[in-house]
Amino acid sequence: MTTYESMLSAYRDANGTATPNAEQEVCQMITLAGLRRGGFFDHAAFYGGTCLRIFHGLPRFSEDMDFSLTTKRDDIHLENYFDAIREEFRIAGFEVEITKKEKKFFGRVESAFLKENTEAYDIKFQTRKIVKVKIELDTNPPLLFQTEQKLLMRPHSFMTRCFTLPDLYAGKMHALVYRAWQRRIKGRDWYDFEWYVRNGIALNFNHLQARIKEFSSEDVDRKQFMEQLRHKLATSDIENVKQDVLPYISMHQQSDLDIWSNDYFLQLADLIKFE
Repeated sequence: MTTYESMLSAYRDANGTATPNAEQEVCQMITLAGLRRGGFFDHAAFYGGTCLRIFHGLPRFSEDMDFSLTTKRDDIHLENYFDAIREEFRIAGFEVEITKKEKKFFGRVESAFLKENTEAYDIKFQTRKIVKVKIELDTNPPLLFQTEQKLLMRPHSFMTRCFTLPDLYAGKMHALVYRAWQRRIKGRDWYDFEWYVRNGIALNFNHLQARIKEFSSEDVDRKQFMEQLRHKLATSDIENVKQDVLPYISMHQQSDLDIWSNDYFLQLADLIKFE
């Protein structure tokens, strides 16, 4: 049994199969090990929903892997670490193909898609869909955040530099309130917001302010932020919020969303703790 198969076995359901989300999460952990192998975390830190899932037990799957440089600089690029990622996957039992995501306006976030080599998967998993993991690096990050070293023991024991929980919370609230979604609202942000409140995490408002100013040049105080948050929570279509979350949670968790309403989230807003 390869390392990949051994890791995937932990996700097997009663029918002896693993979900596509589980396959993706195994690939995410191997990717982290590869980045660590290459020395990436000497210069960068992990944040976002996948960080919260892997290191803090967020009870939903998460797709993308978000990273930020710890200081503003232009000489650190994702491509520098692709060989280390490929080597980690080779050790785990298969080959991967990594390609740069091309954008007309590439901006300040570098993106890449990590996916399993089609031929390698044709050998073992001929009827399986290719697993794809999107990784992004913010090369010009908003600062005023703290990091910590978090232990991951799969595919082997290693440390990953991560944003602290108050700063992860700040990033999530920035996404919930200010990110514009053209096609649909991202209910996963709402799910994570509920998790932070339920677990009594304090929000680093200084980092949130830095994020708001970095992306919009707007100075927002706490009162203004809470007004904007409440407006978003009160006016969003809660059914669309729920529909976005469903593919990322298990069947038995879906009843947890029954209580979700605009009023429910407005009451959660009243429970926010600030550092």
